[in-house]
Amino acid sequence: MREDRIFTLRFWLCFGAIFCSAMVMYSLIATITQYVSAMGSTALLAGMVSGIYVFGGMISRLYSGGALERVGWKKIAVIFVTLHAVACFFYFFVDNVALLLLVRFIHGVGFGASSNALMTMGMSVLPRKRFAEGCGYLMLSTTIAVGIGPLFGGLIYDRFGGTGCFAAASILCVMMLVLTLPLDVRELDPAVRRKLDPEGEAARKKPLPETVSPLRRAGTGSWIERFIEVRAVPISLVTGLTALGYVAIMSFYRIYSVQTHLEKPFALFFIIYSCVLFVTRPMAGRLQDRFGDRIVCIPGIIAQTAGIFLVAFLPRPLTVVLCAVGCGLGYGTLNSACNAIACRHTSIERRSYAVSTFYICCDVGMGIGPMLLGGVISLSGSYTVMYYFAALVTAASLPLCLWTLRKRH
Repeated sequence: MREDRIFTLRFWLCFGAIFCSAMVMYSLIATITQYVSAMGSTALLAGMVSGIYVFGGMISRLYSGGALERVGWKKIAVIFVTLHAVACFFYFFVDNVALLLLVRFIHGVGFGASSNALMTMGMSVLPRKRFAEGCGYLMLSTTIAVGIGPLFGGLIYDRFGGTGCFAAASILCVMMLVLTLPLDVRELDPAVRRKLDPEGEAARKKPLPETVSPLRRAGTGSWIERFIEVRAVPISLVTGLTALGYVAIMSFYRIYSVQTHLEKPFALFFIIYSCVLFVTRPMAGRLQDRFGDRIVCIPGIIAQTAGIFLVAFLPRPLTVVLCAVGCGLGYGTLNSACNAIACRHTSIERRSYAVSTFYICCDVGMGIGPMLLGGVISLSGSYTVMYYFAALVTAASLPLCLWTLRKRH
């Protein structure tokens, strides 16, 4: 039926814009630590430069949840996509680590709010009956970027250095803006609906679109709900912990691969990761819609924990492959599955808050992760110890996940 269609023009515009945003993030986060290390900085400082981008994104997500509901999805998207693009050009004028930290933070601010807006729009056009499946397809945009982004960034860095990476990121940001401008979700945007009907009477009488569950509307709840969706916090924290485990691979794999003489296997890591997600994400979405959340979440956490542990305990080409598969089943699949859980029962007015809450928790894992893990490396002098720690953090998400899903069933 037409109302159950996933692949619409608006879906593809959101898909393309989110892909460009993720490509910028993953291509730079995979190379920036090496770029900073080449400047003579420590692993801890390199981790800070990598993570502060995501920290800036987290700060802007705190603002953007309410701003999307008040100002409008499209306006916030255009403003912060533009900031995202402008920030890319600042990299060309950086000549020290302190200035690089500032630029990375500003760039992260543009990334956080713009990706919030794009994901809110993308998830709001998905049919409710196929919501988890549609979420899986939408988030394949980030899957492709995770697969080719670090490889793409590494190839450019090896040939053209940091300047080449910054130029590629600038081009991708411009493409993201081109894809965002034609997006039209006015009939779904609460801010637009209020402008058309200032008294809000028609909005209250008009049935909500089929894509949402009318559990709550904006303006209710405690003061903290002006920033986040409280009901989405527990499942979002699960993803945040798995993100911290996954970022250990993404931020430091290039250095670890040299130490363990596994450059070639690790060069294929993200390709294998993406291939796993191409198969598992749509399948996981259908299973989740039909059989519930546990069937996807619990095996994913176990698989990622085992994969990271193996690559630390016995670094071999086979364990690199197993780690890639485990991370694909873990953070890669959980990223869409838990996002669907966080947003499934949220009204259209609260959708932006739920998306913001989910990605704030992811950002905490992705942002604090490189700094925390860099500190572990500095204290222990060992990347192996750091990966053991990352496996332990991933395992810690399992009891939280079991408790959260028990509450929901």
